[in-house]
Amino acid sequence: MIKFLDLHHQYLSIKSDIDKAIQSTIEQSLYIGGTAVNDFEVAFAEYQQAEHCVGVANGTDALEIAIQALALPPGSEIIVPANSFIASSESVTRSGHRVVFADIDPVFFTLNLEDVSRRIGPNTSAIIAVHLYGHSCDMDRLRALATSKKLKLIEDCAQAHGAEFNGKRVGALGDIGTFSFYPGKNLGAYGDAGAIVTNNADLAQLCRMIANHGRIDKYNHIMEGRNSRLDGLQAAILGAKLKRLDHWIDQRNLIGRCYIEGLRDIDVIELPQISPRVRHAFHLFVIKTDKRDELKQFLAERGIETGIHYPIALPKLKAYDYLHQSEEPMLANRMDGRLLSLPIGEHLSVNEVETVIAAVRSFFEHIGSP
Repeated sequence: MIKFLDLHHQYLSIKSDIDKAIQSTIEQSLYIGGTAVNDFEVAFAEYQQAEHCVGVANGTDALEIAIQALALPPGSEIIVPANSFIASSESVTRSGHRVVFADIDPVFFTLNLEDVSRRIGPNTSAIIAVHLYGHSCDMDRLRALATSKKLKLIEDCAQAHGAEFNGKRVGALGDIGTFSFYPGKNLGAYGDAGAIVTNNADLAQLCRMIANHGRIDKYNHIMEGRNSRLDGLQAAILGAKLKRLDHWIDQRNLIGRCYIEGLRDIDVIELPQISPRVRHAFHLFVIKTDKRDELKQFLAERGIETGIHYPIALPKLKAYDYLHQSEEPMLANRMDGRLLSLPIGEHLSVNEVETVIAAVRSFFEHIGSP
């Protein structure tokens, strides 16, 4: 079996450091707050080249807290890419705002700047830039557009830990950035966890207060907040993993290049493209093919796990029927039946990557070719 994701393999490769981090937290009984949380927030802010980091309970909370902290006009519109996980859009609605879906770029799958520009109206207050699959959005153009229209720019970096645009890490390139540390992420916890990064000290302090019942110390509640804290065990685990993140991303890029080189001559599939201004984090390696379902079954029969990210474009979900965007001729609405994610991660050996390439080639040579 060639696994799509192998967290046990990852654990075994760093077992001593993980066990030590967990044991230390238990011995100190620092389960909420404490040195592990503080140390990770400092380390992750430094890693992401941000001035501030606030640990929270999960990536969805991070988005909701960031939106609340920006104090956007009630009921205003926030533009979200049509191809993403629902957390990108549900955080908008749950924060009292209205989602407007914009199309994706045909080359990089990130926000289509021209479509974003067309959808900006008098009620638009913010744009959520999702660095999808680990490839950064064009942050120069997005920032220029947001600035010219007096909009806030939120970066959803749930799939982009360590990704870069023009040599700078994503997250602090807009007004505020959010991260998920869901176990399957490039930097994953052993449960739910998330973080917010920003270069704005006041914004960081407000996010910290919102996440901790609106208080600045134990019983001094300045406002009503919520309970969304990064716990000590997860922070300790993340701190141990963070030291290896760059190496893991390098391995993912190596695998990505192998796939691109090994599959580039197959005309009936579209491979990921990488902007020369971007360091791809390759959280996912997503190809497009009209034979998606047949290829997925073919690979499964040969012991190769794959994924689909995402099988239903957000505007087509029943949850968003009321927006009436499912029938719009967006690329995202047409492409969701063609996406297939191949295995990628530090758990894969060179031989396994070559086996995946050979299997994909075999499918198109003997089964999938027109």
